[in-house]
Amino acid sequence: MKTRRDFLKLSALGAGILPVSNLYAAPAQSVHKPIVISTWNFGLNANVEAWKILSKQGRALDAVEAGAKIPEGDAKETSVGLGGLPDRDGYVTLDACIMDEHGNCGSVAFLEQIVHPISVARKVMEKTPHVMLVGEGALAFALANGFKKEKLLTRESEKAWKEWTKDAQYKPVANIENHDTIGIVALDENGNLSGACTTSGMAYKMRGRVGDSPIIGAGLYVDNEVGAATATGVGEEVIRIVGCHLVVELMRQGNTPENACRLAVERIVKKNPDKAKEVQVGFLALNKNGEFGAYCLQKGFTYAVHDVTGNRMFNSKSNF
Repeated sequence: MKTRRDFLKLSALGAGILPVSNLYAAPAQSVHKPIVISTWNFGLNANVEAWKILSKQGRALDAVEAGAKIPEGDAKETSVGLGGLPDRDGYVTLDACIMDEHGNCGSVAFLEQIVHPISVARKVMEKTPHVMLVGEGALAFALANGFKKEKLLTRESEKAWKEWTKDAQYKPVANIENHDTIGIVALDENGNLSGACTTSGMAYKMRGRVGDSPIIGAGLYVDNEVGAATATGVGEEVIRIVGCHLVVELMRQGNTPENACRLAVERIVKKNPDKAKEVQVGFLALNKNGEFGAYCLQKGFTYAVHDVTGNRMFNSKSNF
């Protein structure tokens, strides 16, 4: 014998009424994955290497490290790794950092004679209780972990440095990649984010200068609940606003990746409008849904995107 309660349940189903939990459930958000994005034209080749891992359901952390190593090892690239332009004293010094989906991170700064600082940074993350090692300590750590000393100053970069010493004027030119970075972030098949950032820093900088690239929160930041961001350009301006952490937090507030990057750029302009017209800074971001975007101070910042549809270049929108 059916009770009144049974009758009401059947009546509700017959009328097409769904349980409250289903009635108010938000539609599922489709996630665009896997995907890898990286800064500048050399990001295309970096993406190709990263995609070899992502396309086989590999981890985003492995992908960004593999991608970053491509420009690091290219002697023709004068702003990253081997072939990087030296400081004003003629020494090539490298900075890099890496961050995974768990918030683990590692960094090296003012590192000499090692081609792949990004891999040393990963070792710092995985084998030490620290986040950053610098200078002689970073080199000693690298050698102790099997990395080999190599001459980083190529004939071409040495020639350019000697030419610079004739006048020794230091004034970076926007979009001339003598002070830019390979920043690369990825979202893998499992929905996890990671990022890497590596550079030889500003050409002809003061010896000992370190920019934003090895600083977690400035040149790179990853929050697996929200998204990831990386930066390029004049690192001092990025450090002043803790740029990539800012971009990720702006995405947390609901901004799209592009809008988050734009708001960070506008923060730089607001702090120093005159200087902002003379230098380049660009931000590149990827959120948890696989949406990406960029924004920069001056026209000319490019970035590369690789997903299932292929590998292609984009021109970033700019403030000026």
